Formats: sequence, structure tokens, C-alpha cells
Amino acid sequence: MSWVLVFAFGIAAGVLVNNFLRRSDGVAKVLSVSQDERAAVESTDAEKAFAETLRDAVNSLTVGVVVAGADGTVIFRNTLALGLTGAVHSDVLVDEAVEVHLSGALAGGTGRQIIDLFGPPRKVVAVFSSPLEGGGAVAMIEDITERHLVDTVRTDFVANISHELKTPVGALAVLAEALADEDDLDIVHRLSEKMVDEAIRVGRTIDDLLELSRIEFGGEAVKDPVSVESILQESIERGQSLATAHSIKVLMNTPAADMQAIGDRRQLVSAVSNLVENAVKYSEPDSSVEVSALVDSDWVEMRVRDFGVGIPLRDLDRIFERFYRVDRARSRDTGGTGLGLAIVRHVANNHGGEVSVTSIEGEGSTFVLKVPRFTMNKENP
Repeated sequence: MSWVLVFAFGIAAGVLVNNFLRRSDGVAKVLSVSQDERAAVESTDAEKAFAETLRDAVNSLTVGVVVAGADGTVIFRNTLALGLTGAVHSDVLVDEAVEVHLSGALAGGTGRQIIDLFGPPRKVVAVFSSPLEGGGAVAMIEDITERHLVDTVRTDFVANISHELKTPVGALAVLAEALADEDDLDIVHRLSEKMVDEAIRVGRTIDDLLELSRIEFGGEAVKDPVSVESILQESIERGQSLATAHSIKVLMNTPAADMQAIGDRRQLVSAVSNLVENAVKYSEPDSSVEVSALVDSDWVEMRVRDFGVGIPLRDLDRIFERFYRVDRARSRDTGGTGLGLAIVRHVANNHGGEVSVTSIEGEGSTFVLKVPRFTMNKENP
């Protein structure tokens, strides 16, 4: 959501609160009094019921609300505004921003501010303010951390995909220009091979993007019983040509024939084959990759283990992000798109499972895809 829409939401919230506070001349006073004083202020049952309804309504809002009287004194804070961030230092920064914006609103202006609080925990908070028609001002505080994260991911995604496609397309243009002016057949052959490589790279990126999009937006995964052995076997077959090209053996510890998972066969094969290909790409020639599966009462764990370069500790938390690469140079050499592990993560999420990794630099990595197990006595959704 853009900041324009965030601001519009803030103004809308201001109108809502403003309407609450205009409901009667004594509402601001009702909000500000203590429990012991309410009986004197709420002289009738109707006034008392309305005041309680108003307080409950404002306290149930998903934004913090701070109301100031005409003299600038804060007369009410709803529940959320009492401690939005969960960190004392951050709450102080938010309170300071609220004070500044209330002062501006008392002078007749409206305002908004986005505050990036580094925490911990890290949060992004929006503060909006507007004057009240009967005097005084209101400020709204909203936690927009998740919205900000989505915007950041979207922006990074556009930047990354632009780079990923621009690089090989640019290389194709340069190679084509060189090819047009070249008469030496050997050089023409080499340039043609490079053009094919770059075209394949573009195709892989587009294929992975389409696969990721299909998995992300294709709705809930199908929940059918699927043979784990067939998932592993097809995944290995998909990666066999790559493994052969790198002189790597892919070994399968064949699971029991009756071992079954619950899920979407196509998605599960896509996930495991990405793990196999990833293991091959980061293994040394003449080494091996091991594929196996384990079960407990409720889960199937499909494991892919390599004995390659391993993953630095600093990168473990980010390797499932789109376009994140531990070693960009190696990824380019092996034709990696940076999307394979993101696909695995989304498949795991679609199945209510998880994907994890353990790794030691220089010794290798083990990826585990955990999904629900199918058993004959379990109801198949």
C-alpha cells in the first residue's frame, strides 16, 4: 500500500474519531474522567450507556488514538496508544511525534509522519493528526510494519527482476552486434554458443518466476496422498542431466513403498527438485548428493544433503529470499536464478509445513522439507 493510501486511511480514521467526539458536548469530558468521577458526569442511564459504548469503540480501534483539549492537555488515550511498540525508547519517540502533531492540529493543520523504529523489536509507525471541529485535536498512531515490509519486498523484487533480465538481455545485444561484424567461423561459433547460454539464462529466470507466481497465487495446495518415493525419484530425474554435467552422483535412500505425504504432487516435486539442483550446483566435482525421507506420526521429512562448499552462518537466515545468492559468481556460472529456494519455502508454506537448513562451511549442507504425512487412519481433507 502506498503512503498516499496510508495517509488517506489516517484521515478516514480521523473523521471516524471526530464523529465519535462530536456525538455530544460532554463526550471529551466523559473520556477524560476517572472511574470514580463517571457517576457524576454520566447522570442518566442513556448517557452512561453511550459513554461506555464510545470508550469501548475507541479502545477497539486498530489504531492508537490520543485526544487533546483546546488547551493542548491530553485528555484521553485509548488502549493501543498506551504502549504501541513494546519498547520504552521507541514509545518515547512515538510520544514525542504525537505531541508535535497535536500542536500542529491545534493550530488548524493536519499532518502525518512515518517513524522507523529500529527497536528491538523493529517497527514502522505512522502518526496522523487533525483538528476537532469543537476545539482540541486528535492524533492516530498505526503500526504499519507489515505493510512497510510488503512495500519493501515489492520494490526490491522489481529492482531485482529488472537487473536479472537486463543483464543477459544486454549481453545478448552485445553478442549479436559482435556476431554481425564477424567473418571468422570459429569466433562466430563461440559467440553463438554464448548467445544460447544467455538466452537459456533468461528462459530459466522467466520459468522460475512463472513457477513461483503459480505457487504463490494458485490458491491452497491440493491435498491428495502422494507417494514419497515417486516425489524423490522424479526430482532426481529432473536434476540428473545437471548432475552428470558436474560429475556428481545423486544417491537415493529409497523410502518405504507405502510412505505417503498429503499435498500437491506437482508442487512437492518442484520443491524437492529445486533442492536437488541447488545441492548439485554447490557441490564439488566427483562428490555426491544424498536424497532420503523420514517419517514420524504426523510428518514426512524429505532431505537433500550435499558435501559441498556449505553456507556461511551470516547467510542462513536469508537464503530463502527471492534472488538472494550466497555466491553470485558461482550462481552465474551454474545458471542459478536465485528463485529456487524461494519456491521451496512457498511450497512448504502452502502445505502447512516448513523448510530448514543446517550447514557447515567447507563440509556441506542438509535441507529438510517437512510436510504432513498421509496415513490410512487419517481423514483425507
